[in-house]
Amino acid sequence: MTLLADTTVLLVPGLRDHVAEHWQTLLEAQLPNARSVAPLEHDKLSRDARVAALDAALAAIDGPVVLVAHSAGVMITVHWAAQHHRKIRGALLCTPADLETPMPPGYSDTATLARHGWLPVPRAPLPFPTLLAASRNDPLASYERATQMASDWGSRLVDLGKVGHLNPAAGYGPWPRATELLDALLRAR
Repeated sequence: MTLLADTTVLLVPGLRDHVAEHWQTLLEAQLPNARSVAPLEHDKLSRDARVAALDAALAAIDGPVVLVAHSAGVMITVHWAAQHHRKIRGALLCTPADLETPMPPGYSDTATLARHGWLPVPRAPLPFPTLLAASRNDPLASYERATQMASDWGSRLVDLGKVGHLNPAAGYGPWPRATELLDALLRAR
């Protein structure tokens, strides 16, 4: 990971925030130059609050930054990019949640997400290099929808195979491939 030596890795969790056994939390502990967007105390479903938290985390960082987003964290990232213009070295977008289609039971419905500002999802190409890692059996986004997101955002698509939603419920605590994909993202620039 020599390409990351001069770069801060900023992790952008999804709406469930920080989970101790999640691969993002474990990655943050593994990399000396990594940190996470702080969890929200209020307005946890607010897109504006989530985007503001990402912007505040970025404002506290001097030097180059690469983002590592998961699930709704991908949507936070694309909404942030549509509103802000800070130079970002790149972003690893992992198993994005498709907020435009009905979610499985236990997740927010599209009407609630729309009320909180999540819809529509920006579809313009992102202004920094991105790699979108998609699952073939993600309950929160079909592979076809993830492929369309990658195309819309100008992301290089990586087929992860059948990894579910790439979270502890799908068997992912440690995910060593994250550092490989970060390295590939930064080398491709």
